[in-house]
Formats: sequence, C-alpha cells, structure tokens
Amino acid sequence: MSEHHNGPVETGAPMNYPEHEKTYNMFIHGAKYGTMIIVVLLIAMAAGFFTTAGFLGSVILFFFLNIAGFFLLR
Repeated sequence: MSEHHNGPVETGAPMNYPEHEKTYNMFIHGAKYGTMIIVVLLIAMAAGFFTTAGFLGSVILFFFLNIAGFFLLR
C-alpha cells in the first residue's frame, strides 16, 4: 500500500483494441488447430501401433484427418 492511486485506472497509454482482438483471435485459432493436430497425431499413432495399418497407413490417416479437421473447424 505504499502507492495509493486515487485516479482512474485508464491513465496510461490508450488501448489499441483492434490489435488486442487480432492477437486474441490468433491465439484462439492457434489453440484450436494445435489441439486438432495433436489429437489427430495420437489417433494416427494408435492406428499405426495397435492395428495392421502400419506406418504408411497411419501417415495417410494423419493427412486425411488433418484435411477433414481443417475443413470442419473453419
């Protein structure tokens, strides 16, 4: 409590709200698509390790699921 402020909180520089919204939207898109890629990778790894799909089958499944995910998450 050594610094007691009585004035309004917005005494600093003016906020750049369009830039904040752009950064927030980029974060949301990155989190959404990053989560999708990790989930698809885990599904493809499970298909490659626990089924008879093998490495090539899991790579093909990975690409197809990513393409489908990008279309569904738009």
